[in-house]
Amino acid sequence: MFNIHTGFYCLAAILLQICVCSQFSVPSSHYFTEDPGAFPVASNGEPFPWQELRLPNVVIPLHYDLFVHPNLTSLDFVASEKIEVLVSNATQFIILHSKDLEITNATLQSEEDSRYMKSGKELKVLSYPAHQQIALLVPEKLTPHLKYYVAIDFQAKLADGFEGFYKSTYRTLGGETRILAVTDFEPTQARMAFPCFDEPLFKANFSIKIRRESRHTALSNMPKVKTIELEGGLLEDHFETTVKMSTYLVAYIVCDFHSVSGITSSGVKVSIYASPDKRNQTHYALQASLKLLDFYEKYFDINYPLPKLDLIAIPDFTSGAMENWGLITYRETSLLFDPKTSSASDKLWVTKVIAHELAHQWFGNLVTMEWWNDIWLNEGFANYMELIAVNATYPELQFDDHFLNVCFEVITKDSLNSSRPISKPAETPTQIQEMFDEVSYNKVGACILNMLKDFLGEEKFQKGIIQYLKKFSYRNAKNDDLWSSLSNSCLESDFTSGGVCHSDPKMTSNMLTFLGENAEVKEMMTTWTLQKGIPLLVVKQDGHSLRLQQERFLQGVFQEDPEWRALQERYLWHIPLTYSTSSSNVIHRHILKSKTDTLDLPEKTSWVKFNVDSNGYYIVHYEGHGWDQLITQLNQNHTLLRPKDRIGLIHDVFQLVGAGRLTLDKALDMTHYLQHETSSPALLKGLSYLELFYHMMDRRNISDISENLKRYLLQYFKPVIDRQSWSDEGSVWDRMLRSALLKLACDLNHAPCIQKAAELFSQWMESSGKLNIPTDVLKIVYSVGAQTTTGWNYLLELYELSMSSAEKNKILYALSTSKHQEKLQKLLELGMEGKVIKTQDLAALLHAIARRPKGQQLAWDFVRENWTHLLKKFDLGSFAIRIIISGTTSHFSSKDKLQEVKLFFESLEAQGSHLDIFQIVLETITKNIKWLEKNLPTLRMWLLVNT
Repeated sequence: MFNIHTGFYCLAAILLQICVCSQFSVPSSHYFTEDPGAFPVASNGEPFPWQELRLPNVVIPLHYDLFVHPNLTSLDFVASEKIEVLVSNATQFIILHSKDLEITNATLQSEEDSRYMKSGKELKVLSYPAHQQIALLVPEKLTPHLKYYVAIDFQAKLADGFEGFYKSTYRTLGGETRILAVTDFEPTQARMAFPCFDEPLFKANFSIKIRRESRHTALSNMPKVKTIELEGGLLEDHFETTVKMSTYLVAYIVCDFHSVSGITSSGVKVSIYASPDKRNQTHYALQASLKLLDFYEKYFDINYPLPKLDLIAIPDFTSGAMENWGLITYRETSLLFDPKTSSASDKLWVTKVIAHELAHQWFGNLVTMEWWNDIWLNEGFANYMELIAVNATYPELQFDDHFLNVCFEVITKDSLNSSRPISKPAETPTQIQEMFDEVSYNKVGACILNMLKDFLGEEKFQKGIIQYLKKFSYRNAKNDDLWSSLSNSCLESDFTSGGVCHSDPKMTSNMLTFLGENAEVKEMMTTWTLQKGIPLLVVKQDGHSLRLQQERFLQGVFQEDPEWRALQERYLWHIPLTYSTSSSNVIHRHILKSKTDTLDLPEKTSWVKFNVDSNGYYIVHYEGHGWDQLITQLNQNHTLLRPKDRIGLIHDVFQLVGAGRLTLDKALDMTHYLQHETSSPALLKGLSYLELFYHMMDRRNISDISENLKRYLLQYFKPVIDRQSWSDEGSVWDRMLRSALLKLACDLNHAPCIQKAAELFSQWMESSGKLNIPTDVLKIVYSVGAQTTTGWNYLLELYELSMSSAEKNKILYALSTSKHQEKLQKLLELGMEGKVIKTQDLAALLHAIARRPKGQQLAWDFVRENWTHLLKKFDLGSFAIRIIISGTTSHFSSKDKLQEVKLFFESLEAQGSHLDIFQIVLETITKNIKWLEKNLPTLRMWLLVNT
């Protein structure tokens, strides 16, 4: 997970009330109406005085005094809180969120009562679990513009899952199991830990006290100010009051972890926490965090606002990380780096996740979206800042090439009719959870914002971001606020005589024309945030003229299909186009605002390439001889096209096959040039499609094609495979190419690969696991070793003992490649049990098993048979459930399987469970079926000719 938040305050109490309350969307309400039957029924049978999912705006929280005492033996906690609130309208009830908490007492004090130490008045508490709300009924109406204090005592069990205030466990090197208590509140789970106003706009300050045993450490958002010794050996830690922030950013942990620390150039103390036996894996994270925090302070021109920042590796954590202000929680694989078992890919992942979470401390925690429909303002920007920050601080990781693939991956979903707009209504907790998807993270961060930066120019884009952050610090914002800041980042002095604002004087005048005080940024970006999908640019060259046409790009729906035309209606984007030609290196720019347009070329050219460096979010189709000319150029001298342009061409040509706009043989012909490709990312991109086709045929048991594909891959790419050493040498992309090629070779049973991996595995086993195998080939060696019963059993034993989460990931993948169903079944049982294989890894395990011919039916049956049990482990809308559903079904490509999946989803919906992923999966399977029907004969014939 990832996020943002903060709060704002006005100068005086009444002004505060006007300024805060005006932002809340739900109007005030009187105590009931003339018809109490119009209201829901509370759990005790009485009418519940509020019927909306969103809280009323009549009571605003200002400050929480929160005391928590978790018992790590009985696995429960007792707690109390005192909430200072401001009343804006007269009311006889206060509505808060609360879920699975036992309220033992609730009282109310006026500000005057509190001043004179008068005891509070008892409040009646009603509960409405369907909306996760409680109502505190007050004996007399609360007076507008006055402050009150709500005191609540409550208790609960530590949660068994991964949300709210939950228990986590880890195993020491000596075999002891230890327990910690940890919070994870985003988006709507703070209510599981304490009654609160659990919506982003209800920001407040938090003063937190935690009671613990002396053998434990307590952590929270702010530094500890004092510790009080109590009777019985207990200690009570008091933490500094937080800055204003939303409830989902509150965090506290009780554990026995150890840390390493450092100080940034501006004096912020940064600490990395992990379980005691893994402290030696925290050093890279500390180094990266210090560099990245320094970078962000300079880039945003705003100092990190807290005195400390803790990053902690949690043994049980479903998402990658969570950006709680001042106490960021991570899955162990996202924070810890073990030089002996962590590969180049692992290092890239750890660096990128740290960069993401630290970006949230500004773009998210300092400025917060008003509501979850604009969660992309958090997640999209944090994703985008990964690119900026990692490129600046770790250029050797060559992160921008990786970032391109992140954008390509989201197109797979966004080209389906079941995709969604970037900004979309979301009200229920499940709907809100579903907003945390590829669209919010990757479409915005890796695609749309990167395109906008290229359009505005880097300097103007950064200036707009800084203006946005400074203007809305400790406040909430919506998408229009961002577009306004980016538009107005052009100051009066930046305008040229032609009314153009841009940072590069070489850019053409149609780059960014301003209309009055505002640029067309808002008008343009609205076409990207409020409509779903991705455009297709159709280009037809006719002499010196280019005819352009835009359509909605759709996978699995062809032009000849009856529904195609209806799915095109009312879609129009403002597309910032870039293109280059064979005649010059100049990057030409044009904004396409209409369905069709014509451009004039200044000189004769043999080819035109649109979407320079793949910075734009659109697919390009070259009609006529356009593709032939580009393929000819690739075969003659591919280096005349930029590396990212070559990657973009490979991507687009295969996407167009899926849309029925090109034949598969045309796309496959393009891959011939790859034997001369010098760019590792481009070579990997081309190979990824060929490997995809191989696995599709292998799963469907279409053996003649899978065998010919195997032969083609091993013949055609043998020279580059044979050049790979079994080492960790070279640049990041050299190392990732090595991992991918050797994995492919061994997957295809290439004898030299199998022999070398088996030899290394045997030596490693003989050394009792002490031999250091190069980290980039570790997963390959384990996977080959896991094919024997002896090797599989040995790896499972090591899995339980290993102290490296990076190594455990590689072992678990290797175990899932077994061709013996009883072994795969054992893995699934261990995943459900949650002891040897942690429950957090069950979704990834199911996904891995389902991708194998021997495991696909097993995984699918397992999900259907254990659905009720899975919902006890993960929330319906959680990322884990969505991965489980899509991971075990979206690779299907037969009508029988489509019907099976459809019937299963219908049975779930009949029980009241509905997720957007259902329709996405059904469309994906339908797309797979149509792809095979259209392209199988072509693939078969092409392979016969080329092998």
